[in-house]
Amino acid sequence: MNKTFSRRVKWGSTAVLSAGAVLLIGILIIFFQGWYSRSDFEIGRAGRAIEAAKNNTQRSAAYADRADAYSEKARYLRLIKHVEGEEYSKLFDLAMQDYNQAMALDPDNTDLFYRRGNAYYSRAGLDMIYAPYKSDFLVPAKADFSRVVDKNPKNAMALDMLGLTEASMKDWTQAISVFEQEAALKPEMRFRVSDAYCNRGASYPREKHDLAIADLNRVIQSRDPSDPCECEPYNPLLAIYINETQEYDKAQAVVALAQRSKKWIAPEYLEQLKELSAHQ
Repeated sequence: MNKTFSRRVKWGSTAVLSAGAVLLIGILIIFFQGWYSRSDFEIGRAGRAIEAAKNNTQRSAAYADRADAYSEKARYLRLIKHVEGEEYSKLFDLAMQDYNQAMALDPDNTDLFYRRGNAYYSRAGLDMIYAPYKSDFLVPAKADFSRVVDKNPKNAMALDMLGLTEASMKDWTQAISVFEQEAALKPEMRFRVSDAYCNRGASYPREKHDLAIADLNRVIQSRDPSDPCECEPYNPLLAIYINETQEYDKAQAVVALAQRSKKWIAPEYLEQLKELSAHQ
């Protein structure tokens, strides 16, 4: 390929990529502008419903709808960085005021606590983008989801959110307990239990490697290959067998299991085992 043609190909490729990026940005802007208008429409509609309400139940429902709209508006605007922290907090505070008003009008409605818990959890999720595992809003989210579960232990959605909140707070033992309750109601959600055991196993300090081994092996033995789990147990377990207990035969067995399951193994562990085998 001559140099002139090569430069044209590269320029053409760059132009195509740039055009694609511009198009994608344009689509996203149009989408968020449409969504922004929609959220303002929902806020306005809920406000009119508050004024037109004929009883506390209707008024409570309208306040909750407006709270949802404020919360979602704040979340999406912060995601695309259209609002700074102070303005975001103002929108979020408006949502909380409406949730609280809704609860005052209909205090026995646990759905209101679930919806407010979701708003707290979403706020925490955005906070943790910038400061992982640090948010003051996980505690009130847990309190709201716990209240729903206390009232109805068979509310699978509330159990799921409570378990996710516990996991976000790194309380893996409590998350396991909650996810077990959820899995008893919805067996297809058992992967949540597996993920929590995996994370707990990977988080134990070095001096508790026996507990870590038990959790990680449990995950390997019980996990279905199709489970949509985020945490993987093979590499943390290999680190323990190679560097802590020096049980190299068990490490080799873990590698074999991982390879059969087509799971990635860190190259450094494979290299360590290769060197150990060469010196035996």
